[in-house]
Amino acid sequence: MRRLSLRLRLFLAGAGAVLAALGLAAFGLSALFGAHVERRARAELAFHLDQVLAGLTRETDGKIGYLHIPDMGAAGIYEFTKWFYGQVRKQGLIIDVRGNGGGNVSQMVINRLARDLVFMGYDRGIDNLDTYPNVVFTGPLVALLDEDSASDGDIFPGAFKAMNLGPLIGKRSWGGIIGITDLGPLMDGGTVFVPQFATASAEGEWAIEGVGVEPDIEVDNPPEAVLRGEDPQLERAIREAMQRLSTQPGTLPPRPVDPVKTPGSGTP
Repeated sequence: MRRLSLRLRLFLAGAGAVLAALGLAAFGLSALFGAHVERRARAELAFHLDQVLAGLTRETDGKIGYLHIPDMGAAGIYEFTKWFYGQVRKQGLIIDVRGNGGGNVSQMVINRLARDLVFMGYDRGIDNLDTYPNVVFTGPLVALLDEDSASDGDIFPGAFKAMNLGPLIGKRSWGGIIGITDLGPLMDGGTVFVPQFATASAEGEWAIEGVGVEPDIEVDNPPEAVLRGEDPQLERAIREAMQRLSTQPGTLPPRPVDPVKTPGSGTP
């Protein structure tokens, strides 16, 4: 089934919202309408994610998971928490940070994705498995980025690439990671923001600012494909994740045979 992409759906909804808000502002209904637009955007996002996950299940036989992180603030960490833990035993995972507007929680996300399996724990008589550290994803990871991945949305794919967590697919990110500080209000009601925080690489060189993060595999989403409801970037990510399952299956080893501890069994 063809469908409009999330970005196009939200753009059209936003354009209509601006026109309607101009009229409603005269009647003092702007706040009420803003809440309505926010609810509509959330509904559009939920619908889009349902469609993507349903398509992934069909195309990959349920082996590949997907999550979208809209920003690196409260909404972003909510979405990550909601979608990551329930898919942690998928064999592969696609992390979509296209259009990510930034924030400051990318370290939390990277920390979860970068964990390596060290031990597995079992209970007596119960087919229950615990991992050490807790919640380890063992399959191939693929990240999507685009021109609107910005600020901490730049830093996330930069860290993902530097730590060799998996391939980056899409377009070069926005390239703006210098943080700003609010120095307080002015007499005329304005505010002064100044550049305050910069980021350098582990090699001691300024990183990402003014350049962005280059994808490992460059794939564009041309307007004509978006209007047809297609997503070439996501399609390429699915192929990459499936191909990597042959060398990184993303499944945990079976439970070892229970040891025999009786005297004379020869088992230490």
